[in-house]
Amino acid sequence: MRILHTSDWHVGKVLKGRNRVDEHIKVLAAVVEIAKAERPDLVIVAGDLYDTAAPTADATRVVTRALSALRRTGATVVAIGGNHDNGPALDALRPWAEAAGIVLRGAVRDDADELLISGETESGERWQLVALPFLSQRYAIRAAEMYELSGAEANQTYADHMARLIAKLSERFDQPGVINLLTAHLTIVGASTGGGEREAHTIMGYAVPATVFPRNCHYVALGHLHRSQSVISPCPTRYSGSPLAVDFGEEENVPSVAIVDVGTDKAARVRDVPIAVARPLRTVRGTLEQLATVNLPDAWLRVLVRETPRVGLREDVQEMLPNALEVRIDPEMLPNKAGERMAQRAGRSPRELFGDYLDSRGNAEEGVRELFDELYDEVSSTS
Repeated sequence: MRILHTSDWHVGKVLKGRNRVDEHIKVLAAVVEIAKAERPDLVIVAGDLYDTAAPTADATRVVTRALSALRRTGATVVAIGGNHDNGPALDALRPWAEAAGIVLRGAVRDDADELLISGETESGERWQLVALPFLSQRYAIRAAEMYELSGAEANQTYADHMARLIAKLSERFDQPGVINLLTAHLTIVGASTGGGEREAHTIMGYAVPATVFPRNCHYVALGHLHRSQSVISPCPTRYSGSPLAVDFGEEENVPSVAIVDVGTDKAARVRDVPIAVARPLRTVRGTLEQLATVNLPDAWLRVLVRETPRVGLREDVQEMLPNALEVRIDPEMLPNKAGERMAQRAGRSPRELFGDYLDSRGNAEEGVRELFDELYDEVSSTS
């Protein structure tokens, strides 16, 4: 069977005050065109359809139309909620989705069976997909309890709960002649962040080892990290990455979707199909004279100015580069405050430094200084 794997659309993203809805429409139209050309049996959207838990009407319209267009290519379409999505709100769209032939799983609910989706391709290939939406730490514990897994203990980590949950959901992967698939919105230990992810959900407390995936899974379609990459795992595992760069930290990424060919008797073959219809993001730096030579009319720019700060500098740069969304002084031009403080402190006695500290805290009680003098004299005399 053939799979189109995409994730992290982040529809509704505003970049430095700039609404990118037109770019998202072009990007998702390109994804649909790829689906028409590649004719996948299954399209997986591995979370973060939206950029915010309260999407606008325009953002909702873009997402629902994109999902509908993907379904019209003849593929089964499965989308899960990510950490930016409002899972219950996504589930509220399920009646519409089911009527349109689309499978939505916004949040983990009390029926574990609904997270296992099965189907059959036109050629008769049977497949089953564990569709696991993003779980916060609190809801990971709740899901473990809901599915009557072993009781949660104080020393069990988020990774422990996710491992038990995935093991439970993939129990039916022992059926012969069925392609076993899994999609989740997770941070895997050792994977590279794309640069624009929400840091609170990518730190080590949320990182899960790739060993949580079962060996008899034929392909794991991941979302959450915005850089397309394979992950060393007991089974073929990949992040599709975002189909457009959502922030300047991602300007080196190559937006794409993954096309996966897999069968019960052959390893998954993955190839990335680039998407280059959105405006690229670029960082430029230099003096005003150097910036005047920049010729990137089709890119959104982050400009680091190598000039002494002054009133009107930002306006001068934006007049020169109308596509500059962010203008700031190059950090290399800013004074080294830490170095200045160290230089000022060099050669000063502990009494003087402590006095400076008290002054900075607004403490004028002389008794505190006298107590410090006594303690310092005592320590110095015994050292």
